[in-house]
Amino acid sequence: MATKQVVVIGGGVLGVSSALQLAKRGTAVTLVTEAALCSGASGRSLSWLNSAGERSTPYHLLRMAGIDRYRTLFSEDPTRDWLRFDGGVFWTTGDGSAVRARHRYEKTHGYDSHLVTRDELPQIDADALNGEAIFNPGEGWVSLPDLIAYLAQQLRALGGEIIEHVGPAQVVTRDGRACGVRWETGELLADAVLVACGPATPAVVAPLGVRIPNGSPLSMLVITQPGAPDIKTVLNTPRVAVRPNPGGRLALDHDWYENAIQPLASGGFTIDEQVVRQLVHEAEKLLPGDIALQAQSWKIGYKPIPGDGEPVLGELQQVPGCFVAFTHSGATLALIVGELLADEIVSGDKHPMLATFRPERFS
Repeated sequence: MATKQVVVIGGGVLGVSSALQLAKRGTAVTLVTEAALCSGASGRSLSWLNSAGERSTPYHLLRMAGIDRYRTLFSEDPTRDWLRFDGGVFWTTGDGSAVRARHRYEKTHGYDSHLVTRDELPQIDADALNGEAIFNPGEGWVSLPDLIAYLAQQLRALGGEIIEHVGPAQVVTRDGRACGVRWETGELLADAVLVACGPATPAVVAPLGVRIPNGSPLSMLVITQPGAPDIKTVLNTPRVAVRPNPGGRLALDHDWYENAIQPLASGGFTIDEQVVRQLVHEAEKLLPGDIALQAQSWKIGYKPIPGDGEPVLGELQQVPGCFVAFTHSGATLALIVGELLADEIVSGDKHPMLATFRPERFS
């Protein structure tokens, strides 16, 4: 039997994870990406590993399977500084009713959820939390640039090819079926194509006559300079989300400053540095003691979120041979989605966990 040829478009964590799983299943896989690996949404993701809060049951189960795969990876080497499971903390403003309602909801799904007070959170400043918070001890975080480098090394070792800086790529079809990928200076024929281009995924499949609603908002991730306090848990608070980052740094994001992000005439986006400093200051107010943080870098771009909030995963019914992976929570889902999509591409059998996430629900 001839070796199956697959091309993956997208150098983020979903694309690299899927390409590696395809290589493990014996396909001849080539990954092409517009710029460098991890230069898009994966490079500016908070990458909090969780299934906290309210969502559909199939989405919750998929996320829990995603966390399970990370736990397997973690068990192989618990000393990695880019993958940790030390829990997450959440609170919001108001009289506490929203926090308690979220806690009750999580408990009904068997999610490990505990109501805690400031006294049980020594890493939080005494004035930062008035009332209760939720502690989810089973949650974790991952540094996606480190994970992608790790997965890409394995992909290359198995014979997979990675072609960076190709610019925009498009799916090529013949007789209504995907048969390859073309970009300005090259073309690859294939038996199947996977489009994993983050927030650009709907635009890539639109010329094929496929409509996927795109709800991707602008977002920013700030990385602080080395020397940050030794925080273990991810913190999700009313004004800033904080997670540890390798090298004694912190990663920060939120959404209150979305309207302050401005497009550049040359492409890309900018934001007033005063807004960046304000976000850093919000993080400082969470930490005990007289902590001074400095922003080292920040990245701005669209955060992948389908129009209905649910993942879009699987083969395009209108274009056989073309698969898509477009979802929020790409970090949490990266390993399990790569595994399930690779199985479908190689075997042709549809996995039941992806049944409610098929692209044709928008047709």
